[in-house]
Amino acid sequence: MSELLLSIQGIQKYFPGVHALDNAHFELKRGEVHALVGENGAGKSTLMKILTGIYKRDSGTILYKGEEVNFLSPKEAQAAGIGIIHQELNLMPHLTVAENIYIGREPTKGLFLDKKKANQDAKTLMKSLGLDINPKEEARKLSIAKQQMVEIAKAITYDSEVLIMDEPTAALTDREIHELFRFIRDLRDRGHGIIYISHRLDELPEISDRITVMRDGQYVGTVDTQSSSKEQIISMMVGRVIYENPKEQSNVPPDAPVILEVSNLRGFNVKNVSFNLKRGEILGFAGLVGAGRTETMRALFGADPILGGKIIFNGREVVIHSPQDAVGIGIGYLSEDRKALGLMVGLSVRDNSVMSTLDRFSGKLFVKDKKTEEITREFIDKLSIKAHSTRQLVKLLSGGNQQKVVVAKWLIRNCDILIFDEPTRGIDVGAKSEIYQLMANLVKLEKSIIMISSELPELLRMSDRIVVMCEGRVTGELDISDASQEKIMHLATMIA
Repeated sequence: MSELLLSIQGIQKYFPGVHALDNAHFELKRGEVHALVGENGAGKSTLMKILTGIYKRDSGTILYKGEEVNFLSPKEAQAAGIGIIHQELNLMPHLTVAENIYIGREPTKGLFLDKKKANQDAKTLMKSLGLDINPKEEARKLSIAKQQMVEIAKAITYDSEVLIMDEPTAALTDREIHELFRFIRDLRDRGHGIIYISHRLDELPEISDRITVMRDGQYVGTVDTQSSSKEQIISMMVGRVIYENPKEQSNVPPDAPVILEVSNLRGFNVKNVSFNLKRGEILGFAGLVGAGRTETMRALFGADPILGGKIIFNGREVVIHSPQDAVGIGIGYLSEDRKALGLMVGLSVRDNSVMSTLDRFSGKLFVKDKKTEEITREFIDKLSIKAHSTRQLVKLLSGGNQQKVVVAKWLIRNCDILIFDEPTRGIDVGAKSEIYQLMANLVKLEKSIIMISSELPELLRMSDRIVVMCEGRVTGELDISDASQEKIMHLATMIA
C-alpha cells in the first residue's frame, strides 16, 4: 500500500521568544510505520500536538486523506481518525479492559449500562486484533505492554486510521517489545498508518519502514530504514553547527581529590548508577528523555528515596534521606524548573538568596535585615545579577538572572557541590554565555559541578568528563578530549 494518508507541509510555530517549528513537514502513507526521531527539543512533540489539535499552527498546511484539516482539539482529531497513544498511559487502573475501551460511550439497555454487551464487543474486538486479553480483567493487572495494546484497541474503536505512538517501548521488557511489535506489524498490514516516535534507534530497523529526522524545529530528511544506518541517523540528528567551541581537554589536575563517590545507587528509574566527581570538576550528564539523569540527582539530593547504594562525600560515607541532609553536607541542587522548585518568584531577590541560610541571619525573634542586605548585595555584585535592588521581585528578572539568584542561594550556603539540571533552559543566547562564565568561575574557586543538559554543544563546551545514561543505567563515560556528539548519541541510544 502506498496511498498518502497524511501530508504536513511548511508548519511554523512560535512561542514567546522561541521559534519552535520552522518549515517543518512530515508525510505518512497508508500501511506504513514511519519513525519520527530527533534530539530533545527537536520539535517532534510540538509537531504532533499541532496535528492533534493541542496547539494551533501559525502557518502551513495539513492534508489528511487528501483534504486540508485544522483540528481545534484532540477530540476533533480523534473523531476524524487520528489517535495518539502517550508514553504515560491513560487507562483507569481500577476499571476493566472493556470499561476502559468504551468509557464515555458505554452501551446501554434502557436506563442502565449493558456490561454484557460491552464485554462481548470488547471480546470481538480483541479477537479481530489477535489479542489474548480478557475484557473483564482490571487494567492494573495487565502488563505494561498489554495496557498499551488496550490503548491502541481503544483508539481503533474510534476508527483511527493514523496512530501516533510516543516512546511505546520505554518501559517494556524485551519479551513485551516483541509482543508489541507483532501487534504493530499486524496493524500496518491492515492499512493503518503509524507514526512511531522513539529515541531507541536500535529498534527502528525492526519496526519502521521510513525514518524522518528533525533538528531544532526543522525537517532534516527522510530515509528508507533498510537502506540507512544508525550512524547516518545520528549524524542527521546532531549535524547542526556548534555555536560554542567545545572544550578540548579537561581543566582538572590529574591529582585532584575525589570529593564525591557514588556506588550502585538505586531508586526510581535509577539502576545501579556509579560515578565519581573531583574537586573543581564539571561532570556532564547526557541522555535522552527518560534516561534517568534527573532521577539520579534527585535521589542523590534526597528529594526521592534511595533504595540502595553507597555515597561517599569527602572520604566518609554519608546517608541522605532528605534535601536537608544533602544541604547539610554541602550539596546544592538547581532544578530544571527553577520557577517551581528553585525560587519563590513572588518574593524578593534578597528573600530568595538567604532562603537556605535563614538560621545564620535570624535573631531570637527577627531576621537581621542589615546582614541579609549586605550578603545579598555582595552576591548581586559577584554574580553580576541585573536587579534594581535587593528588594526587586524575582518574577521581574530575566531567566538568566533568575538562575543566578538560585546560584547565589547555594553559594551563600557555601555548598561544595552544585547540581545544575538544564542550567540554560529557557535562557537566551547572551545569558547562556554569562551562565557558562559563572560556572567556569565556580570551579576556579574549587567548587564541583554536576551538569545535566540535553544540549550536546553545551555539554561539549563545559564538561571535563561526560557520563551518558540510557533507561536508568550508565552506558558509558567519556573524557572531554575523546567526546563528540556522535559518541554521546551512540551511548545515549544504547540499550544497557
